[in-house]
Amino acid sequence: MKQRHEIFFNQLEKIRGYLLKVADVAKEEAEVIPKGFKNNIRWNLGHVYLEQYMWIKNVTREEVDVPNEYDKWFGWGSSPENFTAETPSLEELKILLKDQLPKIKETYGDKLEEEFEPTEMWGMTTIEQVLIWTNFHEGMHLQAILDIKKCMNA
Repeated sequence: MKQRHEIFFNQLEKIRGYLLKVADVAKEEAEVIPKGFKNNIRWNLGHVYLEQYMWIKNVTREEVDVPNEYDKWFGWGSSPENFTAETPSLEELKILLKDQLPKIKETYGDKLEEEFEPTEMWGMTTIEQVLIWTNFHEGMHLQAILDIKKCMNA
């Protein structure tokens, strides 16, 4: 793997670590939807996890190891209203997120620059481009979690 890709994965892991640190809340706090918000902390974590894989799937057109129900629970436009008894808990999501980047690195680390057909949305053609986008996306949801926590403590 190229040195710049090692540095890139290091950055992704640092941001993921910060997300998990910020999301280190009690189970009950993870379920709170403050006034003016559509989702809670648990939903934001599940959404970050799901979207990382969905964007990879969108570019590679390969199946990813995510149960179909995740889209119903955490996909774009979903909400905690869609949660069922089978929806992953806060702790389960934290484990999935902690394990996700090493799996992506192992699976795609040597394929970051491999060209695929352009995606319908935004024309991305490589895993590297996807990970740059999803890193930004993760930051948006990190901020959403920070905002939720701020409202809970107000």
